[in-house]
Amino acid sequence: MSENTSAADGRHDFDFFHGRWNTRNRKLENVLDRACTTWVEFDSSLNCEPVLGGLGNVEPFIAPAMPPSGERVEAMTLRLFDARTGNWRIWWISPRTPGLLDENPMEGRFTGKHGEFFGVETIDGEKVHVKWDWDDLGQEGARWRQSFSYDDGLTWTVNWTAHHTRAN
Repeated sequence: MSENTSAADGRHDFDFFHGRWNTRNRKLENVLDRACTTWVEFDSSLNCEPVLGGLGNVEPFIAPAMPPSGERVEAMTLRLFDARTGNWRIWWISPRTPGLLDENPMEGRFTGKHGEFFGVETIDGEKVHVKWDWDDLGQEGARWRQSFSYDDGLTWTVNWTAHHTRAN
C-alpha cells in the first residue's frame, strides 16, 4: 500500500493554526459534571508549532487564571496525522493526568474548513462520547468547541468553546 502524499490528503489541515494565539474561552465551570449549568470565561494563550515535517504539531497552552480556582494551568495538545487513514489523532495532556497520553485520543478529519474529531471517555464510571469541532475562520481566527454525548452520539451538549485570534 503506497502512502498518499498529496497536499489534499489532510496533512496540512492544521497549518492554519500554526503560530501564536490569544484565546477567549467559555466553558461550564465543571465540564465533567453533567448537571453543571454555570458558565465561566477566561483567557489563555498558545503557540502551535509543526513537528515531524508537518505530520504533526504541538501546542503548549497557558491559562494564567483558570476558573473556578483561579490557578495557572499549563497543558499541551499533540496532533499527529496518519497518512494511511487520512485522519488526525489528538491528545490533550494536562496536569489531570500528568505524564500520561490518553489511550483513546480524539480522531477525525477536516472537510473544507471544518473538522470533526471524536473520542470516548469514562467519566464517573459512565461512557461519554466526546466531539471536538474545529473551524478555520480565515482572518477572523479559529474556533474550537467541545461537546459531550451521554446517549451514544444521538444528542450533543456543548460544554467548552474557544475563540482564537492571532497574537501580535
